[in-house]
Amino acid sequence: MRRLLRAVIICGIAFATVLVVIAGTAVFVVRHSFPTYDGNVELAGLDADVEVVRDANGIPQIYAQSPSDLFAAQGYVHAQDRFFEMDFRRHVTAGRLSELFGKTALETDKFVRTLGWRRVAERELKLLSPATRQYLDDYARGVNAYLDKHSGSGLSLEYAVIGLDPNGRRDYRPEPWNATDSLAWLKAMAWDLGGNLGEEITRTKLLAAMPSKSVDVLYPPYPYDRNEPIVASASVSADGKFSTAPATGEVRRGMLTKELLKSLDSVDKVVKGLPQLLGQGDGIGSNSWVVSGEHTDTGKPLLANDPHLGATMPGIWSQVGLHCKSVNRACPYDVSGFSFSGLPGVVIGHNNSISWGFTNLDPDVQDLYLEKLDGDNVLYNNRWKPLTKREETFQVAGQDEPVKITVRESRHGPLLSDVADDERRVGELAAGRERDAGREKSPQGYGVALQWTALKPGRTMDAVFAINRAQNWNQFRDAAKLFEVPAQNLVYADKDGHIGYQAPGLVPIRRVASGKWPVAGWDPRNDWNGYIPFDALPTEYDPDDGIIVTANQAVVPKSYPYFLSDNWDYGYRSQQILDRIKAAGKLDPNEMASIQLDTKNRAAEMLVPYLLKIGINDAFERQGQDTLKGWDFTQPADSAPAAYFNVVWRNLLSQTFHDQLPKDTWPDGGSRWVEVLHTLLGQPNSAFWDDTRTPQVESRDDILRQSMIDARTEITKKMAREPSNWQWGRLHKLTLTNQTLGTSGIGVVEKLFNRGPYELGGGTSIVDATGWDASVGYTVTSTPSMRMVVDLSDFDKSRWINLTGVSGHAFASNYTDQTELWVKGETLPWAFSRGAVEAKREHTLTFTANPER
Repeated sequence: MRRLLRAVIICGIAFATVLVVIAGTAVFVVRHSFPTYDGNVELAGLDADVEVVRDANGIPQIYAQSPSDLFAAQGYVHAQDRFFEMDFRRHVTAGRLSELFGKTALETDKFVRTLGWRRVAERELKLLSPATRQYLDDYARGVNAYLDKHSGSGLSLEYAVIGLDPNGRRDYRPEPWNATDSLAWLKAMAWDLGGNLGEEITRTKLLAAMPSKSVDVLYPPYPYDRNEPIVASASVSADGKFSTAPATGEVRRGMLTKELLKSLDSVDKVVKGLPQLLGQGDGIGSNSWVVSGEHTDTGKPLLANDPHLGATMPGIWSQVGLHCKSVNRACPYDVSGFSFSGLPGVVIGHNNSISWGFTNLDPDVQDLYLEKLDGDNVLYNNRWKPLTKREETFQVAGQDEPVKITVRESRHGPLLSDVADDERRVGELAAGRERDAGREKSPQGYGVALQWTALKPGRTMDAVFAINRAQNWNQFRDAAKLFEVPAQNLVYADKDGHIGYQAPGLVPIRRVASGKWPVAGWDPRNDWNGYIPFDALPTEYDPDDGIIVTANQAVVPKSYPYFLSDNWDYGYRSQQILDRIKAAGKLDPNEMASIQLDTKNRAAEMLVPYLLKIGINDAFERQGQDTLKGWDFTQPADSAPAAYFNVVWRNLLSQTFHDQLPKDTWPDGGSRWVEVLHTLLGQPNSAFWDDTRTPQVESRDDILRQSMIDARTEITKKMAREPSNWQWGRLHKLTLTNQTLGTSGIGVVEKLFNRGPYELGGGTSIVDATGWDASVGYTVTSTPSMRMVVDLSDFDKSRWINLTGVSGHAFASNYTDQTELWVKGETLPWAFSRGAVEAKREHTLTFTANPER
């Protein structure tokens, strides 16, 4: 018995020892990549020592004597905190994801390589000013200094996990960073923020399913009578390049062959399968507004911004301060705000004189061209021209042989329809059938080409640095001239009390086409005719009412002579912000921040009166309807009426449209669908109300009643029988998901990197824009990715918050240290002056010049 007991004890000790070793190894691997925030580090090429001061949230404030030193230190700091994110981004933008993740990423790589993001970035580098090129190289030098001393799991935990994946790259070692890696990220920004390619495809699919008049109902005009544009007047006159002639050569129902629809569907699937670096869908937008001193308690302007982007782990933004120790002509940077890892400078924030914010202008800068093909020739202006061709090679993890494709381009752009392996064959078969049938001498195989402003090399990186150092409105506008893609709404304020708005960017002028549909590439009349001149783009300076609100609504009134877009958000957020400002009296940073948290649902305000007029006989089913009585239409996380209304809303969209629309065009519930329902509510016998799946003909009230009955059943199953136990946040949850391993399907791996769920209020087309897709469910898909309020009377009184934290290292203290505050709607003090930064100092890292330099 004693021997047995002794054996058990020995085995127990051995087992415990193994567990301790495993646990210790796991802790070591997890913590191995945590960066050092204190001490001294040699950094080659410095002119003088550089100091990095971090607060308890790990936010770095960098102090240097020269711009080269400043941006080299920023590169090192970004690599410390976020290198795996940087590496992932550059693999996406270079079309090289399959080198890391195997064949599952190959289709994405083919599409990105076909677009040629990195090729454009390489050409762009040559256009930049010598100073900008130098700063990009300095930034890369800082990144590479970190890479020289760290590798594998010492860089990030993700590399250790990828090394265990049989389909992943086990021997992977990151290449040195270079300037093109940074520039290519601008193309990814432009892709997620700049174009209506998806809308053109969706319109075409709808046209195949219904008459064009019905499609028009689903794309209603902007409600100028209810929701104001950004710029109220348009005094710009056209310069003769603009035409209001009717559209010609656009896709017609007779052109919609099965082959063409298959080709468009293939393009659509590849587009939707791309990694959502900034996010996609109706929820991707932003709020930004500025008020002059007449509306504030200090007499100086206040500026607010909260970009609505995809919810990722880590968050999209990284906070930073970049300070020249002595601000002068040789070293003009004293700027703080939100940056992108992999990109030097500050994207949104303020410097020592001005502040600025961004929202998406969302102009129509993408057009799909249907190209008539005959082999490798394309028809244009009644002549056959050879397509431009290039070969792309892909190294795929887990495969010995590389994969090669041929990318073909017409005069309008790359042929997206070539991306899928079978697409070219589909076009050729269509052409062959046309020839065999003797319908016409030329073949009828359609390729689909994309023309897009971001495929034209530009100087947006010059603009970033120019904005960072701008000291007044004129310098800010001069910088904005260089900001070509993605086109944004820029709001501005300065310490002297001025406020302004500027729309920059390349926006094409079309001779005859509307930009809504794919057009005939063989007709020269459909070609772009230059770009809207910068001086003709919308702008405003010190408006009489002292208020500028941008929330993706219409930028200009109908009298504006150029076409920017008809793809605006329909203005429900912007009008709510404007109403709140006008009702607020004197504003301070706290009141500005409270507007960012506004959860009023204007769609509910529109729809609920109709719902309350519907008779429901059954007492149980009527309980849901009763929760809407007396509701103030706000949507905090604990709201019962908000929970019920949103379930009704989703059922209403399903009941009204799912029977008549193709599945991949079902309503997502965004502002366009709010406006569609606004119109249809006034048409109780519209054909859209009829459920074509039933023998009887339904009217509006039939569908409203059934939607409430179905919602009562659904919310009871999902949540509780008693309405007092309903809460919107229990349906509307956010899970912060790592963009790579967070969707691996391996529970243990996902738990390593993902965080949440968090129960949220707000919703789609609401100022507190926690977006969700009604065609899928109630899960949060996009959020305010950060919130900031800048006080131009004293920058140290400004406030900011990030969705996650500055660190990209799972389990590091700054991985999600700002998330709980963000969920509660709280913000952090934004230290800017040296004194305020010193008061919050927790860590100090000093970069010293290499004596062998």
